[in-house]
Amino acid sequence: MMHQLGQPRGFPHPHPGTPQLAGLSDVDREKIYAWVLELSSPETREHALLELSKKREVVPDLAPMLWHSFGTIAALLQEIVNIYPVINPPNLTAHQSNRVCNALALLQCVASHPETRSVFLQAHIPLFLYPFLHTTSKTRPFEYLRLTSLGVVGALVKTDETEVITFLLTTEIIPLCLRIMESGSELSKTVATFILQKILLDETGLSYICQTYERFSHVAMILGKMVLALAKDQSARLLKHVVRCYLRLSDNPRAREALRQCLPDQLKDGTFSTCLKDDASTKRWLSQLMKNLQEQTIADPRSMPPLTS
Repeated sequence: MMHQLGQPRGFPHPHPGTPQLAGLSDVDREKIYAWVLELSSPETREHALLELSKKREVVPDLAPMLWHSFGTIAALLQEIVNIYPVINPPNLTAHQSNRVCNALALLQCVASHPETRSVFLQAHIPLFLYPFLHTTSKTRPFEYLRLTSLGVVGALVKTDETEVITFLLTTEIIPLCLRIMESGSELSKTVATFILQKILLDETGLSYICQTYERFSHVAMILGKMVLALAKDQSARLLKHVVRCYLRLSDNPRAREALRQCLPDQLKDGTFSTCLKDDASTKRWLSQLMKNLQEQTIADPRSMPPLTS
């Protein structure tokens, strides 16, 4: 007779094919297997989510374990879907937010692991998180929910894989990130801008955003608003990603022409000198951006009309 996870009666001792949890004592390993098993039962799931989310940084093979254990990913998705009714109208409690964020933390673990990242994408699991990114409530439970959801996408883009960018470009992630960049908390803005930066750093992503005036102008408008806000309430961490986005946009000839007209003065007049005093890399990026914008672009008659037309 088999357990719900498809393990023999000897569970938590794994059957062949189950990822081994290297580097853990027998007691710790048995706890991990037991908690994974408990995810399949609604009665024991909440405690298992909490314990496993605490362990995700110290258990190297937790992601394959979660992915290959029968019913585990379905249980995590059930936690996510269960929250949909309370996000509109916004009635999410702190307890509900903490619980679903523990499930999201485990999905971030799966998104981060090289053995499970690709199948995670192929299953289109990030799309389950997008309703959370659509929310606009400023309460702490919603802010925590958005930030943790962004963390899953951030984990995907961190490795600079074209497969990830190609997938994201087929979804609405760019407008969702732009909205959070405009109105989220500083931490959410930082993660959302990091995601946009990673999309821009990919050739396909840069071409996509610079393909039409509407796409470019939306990105440039939000970045411009962020610079104006940062001039009043400075954050070196957030400014770093904003400058990197501008620098990458300047690699596109048409975007470079447009940026000559719309780059905020605050990036040119020393407004952020004190903020960037100890940030050599961002100062270097800002200097390179100014250099790029000063260079004359040789017009190619085969190119499309400039983005500012």
